[in-house]
Amino acid sequence: MSASSALAERQRLILQGPILSSILRLATPNIFSIAAQTAVSIADAWFVGQLGTVPLAALALVFPTQMLMGMMSAGAMGGGVSSAVARALGAGNRERAALIATHAMQLGLFMSMLFALVFVLFGPTVFSLLGGRGPVLDGAVSYSRILFLGAPAVWLANMFASVLRGGGDTATPARALVLGALVQIPLCGALTLGLGPIPALGIAGPPTAAVTSFLLSALIMALHLLGRTAAVDVRAAAWRPDPQIWGDLLRVGGVSSLVVLLTNATIMAVTALIGRAGASALAGYGIGSRLEYMLIPISFGVGAALTAMVGSNFGARQHRRARHIAWTGAAISGALAALVGLFVAAAPQLWLDLFTNDLPVLEQGALYLRTVGPVYGLFGFAMALYFASQGTGSMLWPLAANLVRITIAIGGGLLVLDVLDLGQTALFVCVAAAIAAFAITLLGSTFSRTWMPRAS
Repeated sequence: MSASSALAERQRLILQGPILSSILRLATPNIFSIAAQTAVSIADAWFVGQLGTVPLAALALVFPTQMLMGMMSAGAMGGGVSSAVARALGAGNRERAALIATHAMQLGLFMSMLFALVFVLFGPTVFSLLGGRGPVLDGAVSYSRILFLGAPAVWLANMFASVLRGGGDTATPARALVLGALVQIPLCGALTLGLGPIPALGIAGPPTAAVTSFLLSALIMALHLLGRTAAVDVRAAAWRPDPQIWGDLLRVGGVSSLVVLLTNATIMAVTALIGRAGASALAGYGIGSRLEYMLIPISFGVGAALTAMVGSNFGARQHRRARHIAWTGAAISGALAALVGLFVAAAPQLWLDLFTNDLPVLEQGALYLRTVGPVYGLFGFAMALYFASQGTGSMLWPLAANLVRITIAIGGGLLVLDVLDLGQTALFVCVAAAIAAFAITLLGSTFSRTWMPRAS
């Protein structure tokens, strides 16, 4: 089947096919990819956990910034790219889709340089503000310097993946990212703990393995995009910057990035509040909240399919179908997240024991999971609607929902700790309430004019 025929068939299914089966068809490769990335995250923490509590606390400090780059490159700016490509193809404009692809590569290079500038030059300041001191701070700085100097590999891999997903091809990026993960896990273990002639790099091992893995995945996807079978043909597309294309990407990707910053600001602020209690509390919360961060990629497995499907249907002006797609995908994502959340709330030790046997660390992690785990289903539901909203071309409602979330989490946290002196359990209750408000706001947004600009 030719590239044009394959694209036409994918678009037919997205615009006319059964909604549930179409979501599952596009989401399944993403879910395999996310499962591989989840395994990588668990392996990183396990290998570092063998080094002791201090390196584990250092990992907890740097993890929010690492996830910030991943979420912004794959889910925020990447979502803007997927949305723009999908809307162009839904409207039958393949030339514009190709132009968007070349601009996505430019965007990836620019953003990677920005991340390197911020977190290499100002990393010590950032991590000290999050509560890092002494050896914990030193470990976080060592990790971050390697990771963010290698940021171009991460950004380009996720830009290439976003272009392909926007064209309805979720299989190619999944294969590339799964292969990268299969390389990363054993390489991380060898570099962190040492293996034969390979010296033990300690906390520097995981970021070195991550950069290597993303570079491999980026090369695989670049070769596919430059081939003759890609749905989006970048070979003849112009590389000169076009302000209109940049505006389209940033209208979704820029606001989505602000949403990501607010999401991470919430986690970082709670991290800073927990950091007052010392390294054990910080390490325990880091292990517990790592699972919440991992729910975002799980939601992205479904959400990336929603971005492409909603975007294509908006491009074709099928708004009512787009909303039904969003609701169906959010229900799937919410159900998956609820299973995870209820499981770890009932048996938190099954997750925590993977990383440490330090009793104070385990107690802090269990407290977090028992309090926040029961609302993880709402978190998965909300994140899927966030990704679906990218397909509409407007991100004002997700921005508003995140402002509500950060206000409840941080404002409530400061109130219960500094004014009412209720302790960490009350802080985690505020985190759970913030997630619930986030989900309710995004559900309400689907009844707004953003989703139904005209009868269809």
